[in-house]
Amino acid sequence: MPGLPAFCLRPRDSRRGAVLTLAFAAVVAVGAFTGCWVPEDGATAAARTDAPAPGAPRAEGTADREAVARAAAEAVAEGKSGKKAAQEVVSRSGDRWGTVYDQGEYAAFAEGLDGHWTGVGVWAGRSHDGVITLDEVQPGSPAARAGLRAGDRLLSVDGHAVTGLAVADVVALLRGTAGTPVVLNLSRDGADLTETVLRQRLRTEPVTVRQLAGDVTVIKVTSFTRGSGERVRAAVRAAPPGGGVMLDLRGNRGGLVDEAVTTASAFLDGGLVATYDVRGEQRVLNAAPGGDTKRPLVALVDGGTMSAAELVTGALQDRGRALAVGSRTFGKGSVQMPTELPDGSVAELTVGTYRTPAGRSLDGGGITPDVPAGDRVEDRAVTVLGGLGVGP
Repeated sequence: MPGLPAFCLRPRDSRRGAVLTLAFAAVVAVGAFTGCWVPEDGATAAARTDAPAPGAPRAEGTADREAVARAAAEAVAEGKSGKKAAQEVVSRSGDRWGTVYDQGEYAAFAEGLDGHWTGVGVWAGRSHDGVITLDEVQPGSPAARAGLRAGDRLLSVDGHAVTGLAVADVVALLRGTAGTPVVLNLSRDGADLTETVLRQRLRTEPVTVRQLAGDVTVIKVTSFTRGSGERVRAAVRAAPPGGGVMLDLRGNRGGLVDEAVTTASAFLDGGLVATYDVRGEQRVLNAAPGGDTKRPLVALVDGGTMSAAELVTGALQDRGRALAVGSRTFGKGSVQMPTELPDGSVAELTVGTYRTPAGRSLDGGGITPDVPAGDRVEDRAVTVLGGLGVGP
């Protein structure tokens, strides 16, 4: 099994999505991402072995790590599923973001951290009544070629009904070996349809760059997979002198937190990015020195901006480095820590929350943009940059 990343900031089982992934977020993805932090050397081991003292207080709505591990161990000793027993404890605890993955699911998660996965190319959210709906279909993917669309309701995978299942379980059904078929039963506009789709090795391009008139550089970050932060830094260095930047984080479901910090560092000269607490102990995330602090900057956000993407937006907003343009973000600010269970499965349990440099907790409330915008977000952002001296 791959080593466990230390912390995850990720949405799960929410209608708007969370991605598999970098979190296994609440989205199906057959590849997705949402918010795990791979700390500096030595931090991972410390995080995994730093158990709280017996009887230490837990935050409301979090699962007791010892109780989860004990349930898994007892189930394994009785020849039952340790994962299922652990998940039952997590579900009863009220830990909204806690979940349990088996070894195969966790291996797929580790693969997703590099932006690669094997699947059909869909992201799907789970509503509160258990309905699984496709939130996004990756262009050029097997799902796209089969005619699947965002908004389609997923009813079954290879004959297994998925309504009511956890997103992680749906993901496990969708994944498999490249070249193997998977039969999807869906509902669209009240009509049922069945599609047989071949799984394929897929990847995402987390950072894309394009130029607008008036020396405006648009840097779109779809997820914080490995290497995405350095790609943002390179794009900023290559931007035209005197021009402005739109950092487009719309629909960004999160990812690796260290990549998010590197992204924030592209626009900051050191200093605080966020604080977070782990079972009551406060820790900090700092930007690296040497970022571009002069270039006019706006961050584009919407309801699909979550987790690590909110961490970046909040840092740039609080530090006075960027204006946020768009609509209110998702509001995912809790921290999950993975624990390996006796049967090799992994429980990700909420251990605390993170806060922006100004001390704001974004969990539940999200970020309110400085400049609200509806459908023409880029046009509004160009106007904002014009007011900051960019363009003719």
